[in-house]
Amino acid sequence: MGANNGKQYGSEGKGSSSISSDVSSGTDHTPTKAPRNAATSEDSDLSMRTLSTPSPALILIPSPSPLSPQTVPNGHESPSPSPTIPGETVALVHAPPGTQGCKRSSKTHHTVLIDFLPDPVLLQVFAHLSTPQLCRCARVCRRWYNLAWDPRLWRTIRLTGESLYADRALKILTHRLCQDTPNVCLTLETVVTSGCRRLSDRGLHVVAQSCPELRHLEVAGCYNVSNEAVFDVVSRCPNLEHLDVSGCPKVTCISLTQETSVQLSPIHGQQIGLRYLDMSDCVSLEDEGLRAIASHCPRLTHLYLRRCSRLTDEALRQLALHCPALRELSLSDCRLMGDFGLREVARLEGRLRYLSVAHCTRITDVGLRYVARYCPRLRYLNARGCEGLTDQGLGHLARSCPRLRSLDVGRCPLVSDMGLEVLAHCCLGLRRLSLRGCESITGRGLRALASGCPELQMLNVQECEVPPEALRLVRRHCRRCVIEHTIPAFY
Repeated sequence: MGANNGKQYGSEGKGSSSISSDVSSGTDHTPTKAPRNAATSEDSDLSMRTLSTPSPALILIPSPSPLSPQTVPNGHESPSPSPTIPGETVALVHAPPGTQGCKRSSKTHHTVLIDFLPDPVLLQVFAHLSTPQLCRCARVCRRWYNLAWDPRLWRTIRLTGESLYADRALKILTHRLCQDTPNVCLTLETVVTSGCRRLSDRGLHVVAQSCPELRHLEVAGCYNVSNEAVFDVVSRCPNLEHLDVSGCPKVTCISLTQETSVQLSPIHGQQIGLRYLDMSDCVSLEDEGLRAIASHCPRLTHLYLRRCSRLTDEALRQLALHCPALRELSLSDCRLMGDFGLREVARLEGRLRYLSVAHCTRITDVGLRYVARYCPRLRYLNARGCEGLTDQGLGHLARSCPRLRSLDVGRCPLVSDMGLEVLAHCCLGLRRLSLRGCESITGRGLRALASGCPELQMLNVQECEVPPEALRLVRRHCRRCVIEHTIPAFY
């Protein structure tokens, strides 16, 4: 649950730290009774609810199980007043250590060389630490406490763990980060809570109120999040560009109005600045919701709608009308999509680079011809499982999209050597090709690929009856190619 300044310290993996449900490990155990010498006990911070022990850390402790006793201020044990989930994790932020603790620490560790490091150097060291390590560092002394809560280390908050009480964790964190700027946290730009199934609208409401500079939000798999929370975030965080709500079945729309049927007037200039939106597995999303998304998010460049099975071709017409900048579009397993939808996608013309229509069984050569004709800069196409595609459609694609880099036509039984020969002749820069389950492929098509596509890096011919000699020829001509196969004779 920490955040690091990735821009300042220049490392992709240094810009954040995460809080997981196993933070309290090793010597951290919850005592059944508070120790008498709580001020000097290493585990005294775990009984914070009963003793006012100063411990300068954001820590995660497992809540007591429904049958375990709790320690009360008079020293007696009593059953938990309300049942809780075993293994539940909560977050606590404590006060900085007192001066007396610092003096005692200085007497014990006065020869430690790390004490002579200047603050900027220590900050760079802290930038590489995970949240549990950062919290332990904050418990050393007042200086380390102040450094551990430096705003530059908290540009990102990452929460993980299904049992994590994410609502409370976000509330406590944002409250702590708003101390220098009351009610507003101007440094936090990224919040990732993917997999925190206990996250609800209350947690996102806190983020929306406290973090106006939020740019990146991921709540994948948080199935308690609804349209109300998403509306709160997009209306209060005008700089939001990246939103991942995949696996949130209650999310059916993203707009600046509570009613999806209300359209915004272009005169008001009210728009959502989203550029990346992932709504995969939002199974309740329908055409009306996507229409509102398209009209309110005209700047979208990346849109992923995998397994949104209620969408039809009409939804794609709205995308073509309102989102002209779209570059990547995934419609995998949207089984109601057909050739008419691909004709609407083709209206995006030369901007589309990535298209996935895997397992859209209604798509045939007709729809593929529209995309090939009007999207000549297409780089990636996933048409796995589109059984209506034939060599004719593949040949038309190869001639119209010579810059194609990745192609998946697995499980397309009508694709044969003839289509591969045209592909090898026109797409010389092809790097990834999947032919898995294409029963009509033989050694002739693979030999054409070996001579025509020297930059091939991945070839999948699993479940294809091809001679080992053809695969050896591919390996000889495409030295960097990784071949995935199910042929025992080839090694």
